[in-house]
Amino acid sequence: MPASLPLSAPPPRDHDVLIIGGGLVGASLAIALERIGLDVGLVEAAPSGALPEVFDERNLSFAEATINALTALGVLQKLRAPSGAIERIHISRRGDFGRTLLDARAHGRSEFGRVVVARDFGEALEARLAELPRLRRYRPVRFIALEPDAGDVRDRAVRVADAGGERILRARLLVAADGTRSGVREALGIGADQYDYRQTLLVTRLRAEQAPDGTAYERLGEHGPTALLPRGDRHYGLVHAVASDTADAVAALDEAEFLAHAQTAFGWRAGRFLACGARSAYPAIRVLAQRTTAARAVLVGNAAQTLHPLGAQGFNLGLRDALTLAELLESARTRATRNTTEFDCGDPALLAAYAQRRRDDRERTLAFSDGLARLSANPASLLRPLRSLGMFALDRIASVQSLLVGGALGYRGDVPSLCRSPADRGA
Repeated sequence: MPASLPLSAPPPRDHDVLIIGGGLVGASLAIALERIGLDVGLVEAAPSGALPEVFDERNLSFAEATINALTALGVLQKLRAPSGAIERIHISRRGDFGRTLLDARAHGRSEFGRVVVARDFGEALEARLAELPRLRRYRPVRFIALEPDAGDVRDRAVRVADAGGERILRARLLVAADGTRSGVREALGIGADQYDYRQTLLVTRLRAEQAPDGTAYERLGEHGPTALLPRGDRHYGLVHAVASDTADAVAALDEAEFLAHAQTAFGWRAGRFLACGARSAYPAIRVLAQRTTAARAVLVGNAAQTLHPLGAQGFNLGLRDALTLAELLESARTRATRNTTEFDCGDPALLAAYAQRRRDDRERTLAFSDGLARLSANPASLLRPLRSLGMFALDRIASVQSLLVGGALGYRGDVPSLCRSPADRGA
């Protein structure tokens, strides 16, 4: 502590905002906060020069709103590998009649979004983070615990550790962006409701007889979806759900056997499956935090909610968490400057406004993702005609289809300004 401070003074603050977690949402939030001039610290488990584990071979579907935002943040311009345009979305269920085909052109768009490999996106985020002059990165550093109040109730203090030992970091606002098994969420005493879909998702890059033509396929089944996403390298991103109790056996299949297994689940709309890369497995479990804020703390991304990947809503929703928070902080700072009052980025009223603004988008996206996952996987024969009727309605009735299209584009609830097109936000 500097000698000029009286003994009764609180310890000096390290940052305005401290983000725990340098994954997709945490890194995006750090970039968004840099734009508005805040002093931000980013605690990352991965060492310098290495990407977090989340940046693997998974294929991320970025909605139009997400594309708009990441372009405004200067991230997508850093992509070195080509992304794949999603021009159409084809939805069907094995064993049911009917199908739904959404075409972006019918809704005044050239595409619904784009497919980006998580590893490529991680490299683009890293390149953009390296350009931020004010950001302080702590890596490799682990979150240990929250510290009790040390005399200034306007701060949050956290204990972190690296190879050299432990230290305390203090900030006006603490952001938990540390994923599904969030240590910060647990330390804040925020409970989480979990639902195990009893599905495991096997993810890989796949080559088929027919090269991608801009169509993203969702083939539903009783053990979950089998999806083909059009990548930018003339391959598909395959997501193949299997029952969890058979996952180890399916994962152990050789390449030809695995391709046959996935082909049976998906069908032949892309022709014969020819080859695939290494496979990764992820359990499908919904985790929903019982609240998204605490005193001088907020949850974003998977720390707030982890969704079933059906419909590819997870990162898109988490990014809207981050951008809503950044937008509210920018507005509050502008008001404080105009009124010559102190700006407090952990103000309870600001966090209450955040929770309120995110409620509609969060609830509607969760309801869509969870409802579709449960309904599509239910093998009950009585549901088959209802699902077929639903497919017919989605394919033929414009008003019904528009509800699905709005979600596919990323426009649900009170959308952050950066998610809108430059023309719509006056940029």
